[in-house]
Amino acid sequence: MSNRLAIAAVTATLRSLLATGVGIPDVTARPLDLARGDSDSGEQLNLFLYQALPDAAWRNRDMPRQTKPNETGLPPLPLTLYYLLTAYGDKDNDTSAHKLLGSAMGVLHDHPLLSSAEIKNTTSAPGSGLQDSDLHEQLERVRITLQPLTFEEISKLWTTFQTHYRTSAAYQVSLVLIESTRPSKTPLPVLKRGEDDRGITSQPDMIPPFPVLASVQLPPRRQSAQPGDIISVFGSRLAGGTAVLRSLREESPPPLVTVGVSDAQLDVTLPNSLAPGFYTIAVELPSPHGTISSNELPLAVAPVIVLPLTTPVTRVNGKATINLSSSIPVLFEQRVSLLLGDYETRAEPPLPSAPPPPPPPISRSDFQFVIETSPGGIFPVPTGMPLLVRLRVDGVDSEILAPLLPGQPESTPLEFDTTKTIRID
Repeated sequence: MSNRLAIAAVTATLRSLLATGVGIPDVTARPLDLARGDSDSGEQLNLFLYQALPDAAWRNRDMPRQTKPNETGLPPLPLTLYYLLTAYGDKDNDTSAHKLLGSAMGVLHDHPLLSSAEIKNTTSAPGSGLQDSDLHEQLERVRITLQPLTFEEISKLWTTFQTHYRTSAAYQVSLVLIESTRPSKTPLPVLKRGEDDRGITSQPDMIPPFPVLASVQLPPRRQSAQPGDIISVFGSRLAGGTAVLRSLREESPPPLVTVGVSDAQLDVTLPNSLAPGFYTIAVELPSPHGTISSNELPLAVAPVIVLPLTTPVTRVNGKATINLSSSIPVLFEQRVSLLLGDYETRAEPPLPSAPPPPPPPISRSDFQFVIETSPGGIFPVPTGMPLLVRLRVDGVDSEILAPLLPGQPESTPLEFDTTKTIRID
């Protein structure tokens, strides 16, 4: 994901990359007629953004990991940026300019991708004005590609600005995704699908000689796992194996406790310190030739809302403020949303306080959500009626199914948990 500072963040990162790689401080981002200014002394590079076009492949795709199937969200704005790189030598010396242009092109050739660290270091620098940019969290990498332009095409650019032509190189920078600020519609999930709630089953024809995972079984009445749960992993060649978690968010997720049941089943206990979000689970099996890893299956770990909820919530000056807590700490960099009925709103940033003692906290458990009346005087959610509450962390929703009471069979019809409702008056 990335917000509306994404274009400025790309330009600032490219300028920083060129200034560091070429070794000159004067890297500007000005129109062609104003690039050189009033002085011709000193070496200079100018990076001019001359066009921003939509990316056709991403134009109607949902934001990755933010919109689930059957939810309606506005796709992000996908952009491909086009820059013109121009070099100026000291006293407008052409030989010096050609050397400078060659060095700059070499730097961009050696950095075809802008890394998350490079973007974050540039935008978080004091005085950049881009501290609120989150381009470094975008899943799609930002790629730099030399863009071949004919002499006629590049001449038209210079003629438009009515200035003298200088030898330049054009570059294409993509992909930049600007996330929409409009909320998505999040309908409640279907509780039962077809007769006996049976889905598709498949059976492989041959059992491979290495461990293979086929399915993961969660505790009854669970759509997602929770820290502390015991889940079952089914497959083949699992005896003697150890289950491991992998995550794009955490480099080293907490270890799992694995108990072997049979060659086709392992029981796994999730650690209580596990942060909510999406993971993959695999089984590693030691062998004389090293560790053999199975395929990976997805595992969603849900946040847990602390009960009871404060209800009803009274609106003040057209605003309803809802405070929720999660019994499972959520990492600061994770995206947290409140789903109230079919309405979604992002969590407010933590209230300012005194600087925490080092090291700073890496997680939080308390969240505040504000729902405001629109400029047209319309409150976005129904009032005076209980609405189901879900806490969404990185696309994983908290549970809203009523748990089984003691003595109830597992065949008891599914129902929503009425303790997880809030009414706004």
